[in-house]
Amino acid sequence: MSENTVFETDRPVFPFTAIIGQDEMKLALILNVIDPKIGGVMIMGDRGTGKSTTVRALVDLLPQIEVVANDPFNSHPSDPELMSQEVKEKILNQQPLEVLQTKINMVDLPLGATEDRVCGTIDIEKALTEGVKAFEPGLLAKANRGILYVDEVNLLDDHLVDVLLDSAASGWNTVEREGISISHPARFILVGSGNPEEGELRPQLLDRFGMHAEIRTVKDYQTRVSIVLQRLEFDESPKDFRKLYQEKQEELTKRIAEARERVKSVKLVDDYYSIISSICSDLDIDGLRGDLVTNRAAKALCAFEGREIVEEQDLIRIMPLCLRHRLRKDPLETIDSGEKIQQILEKYF
Repeated sequence: MSENTVFETDRPVFPFTAIIGQDEMKLALILNVIDPKIGGVMIMGDRGTGKSTTVRALVDLLPQIEVVANDPFNSHPSDPELMSQEVKEKILNQQPLEVLQTKINMVDLPLGATEDRVCGTIDIEKALTEGVKAFEPGLLAKANRGILYVDEVNLLDDHLVDVLLDSAASGWNTVEREGISISHPARFILVGSGNPEEGELRPQLLDRFGMHAEIRTVKDYQTRVSIVLQRLEFDESPKDFRKLYQEKQEELTKRIAEARERVKSVKLVDDYYSIISSICSDLDIDGLRGDLVTNRAAKALCAFEGREIVEEQDLIRIMPLCLRHRLRKDPLETIDSGEKIQQILEKYF
């Protein structure tokens, strides 16, 4: 393991590679790390199905990135779209930048968070008396170039959800108060989880998530026993349990890092562009987000599997994840959204 890789943490996290089942959720999370422009993941499922455990387990797998030292926004040292105004000014003034290698950050958004805590605040008194833009960064600043995780996102105040989705879509967060305006980059992978029994998200908000994973409670008793024994073993001795999966964790981290580079050169043949858009049209999906997300996710899956040309099987695997939450809900229909997509896929493939 490299010197920069931190495997042991103060609060041991369950290893991602030890999680049994829930392949759909794990794949969606990995693909978003490979290509953050997919637009995040909405994970909906029953209570106690490991949604939060899986998302937090992702932290160990996140590859390292270059950031400007002592910058609260995790600014990129060379990409203007991912750097704060202060860093841009330093570059314009030809001041040297100290660059560090650090793991991609993951930020938890607590349910009771206020808008100030999320977006940041401007110290008006300091701005008026000292003439400087005194900005106290919020969670969006900390999550820049990382992952923002919202557990029970369907219980979050609609106004805050709008703020999060707007920032995720634009890549910027703007705070305005008393005529003073401050903007900073806020490009993050938005991951939300929730239990459908506690309420659904509005369709226009669901559409803003790139992918949607549905989690079901495991029914097979042998699998349930395996999961229970595994969890008891982890709770008994977390560090020893993590050591058993250390090699697998490092292999998957390396695979993700390589895929992040490879995805830039992955090709999608022209026929597949037509097929993707035809399927979205047949499913009567509003807007073009479904088409765009499917294209990106197919390339990310192809890169993750070490290939450079998207295959038919890639589309079949990722289209239900990218499209099921965008279908219009018809109360008179008895067919499940996943089955509806499968029927359309069988028509084309």
